[in-house]
Amino acid sequence: MMPLCFADTGSANTIKRIGGSPEVKKHLENLGFVVGGDVMIVNRLGGNVIVNVKEARVAISEEMAQKIMV
Repeated sequence: MMPLCFADTGSANTIKRIGGSPEVKKHLENLGFVVGGDVMIVNRLGGNVIVNVKEARVAISEEMAQKIMV
């Protein structure tokens, strides 16, 4: 298990755990990051991570990506 920010670009990953405060967990859940869901890093730009989650592209900060364990 590792943080999403360390995953390889283009590789499919399954979310195993989401950390952080309840507010952060709820925010990530609203964006589509749920345990058991698939996520793939599309690109990295200026400290942000662009990911494919639930058929949508979402940009999150690297700090948020560290809270998502795959």
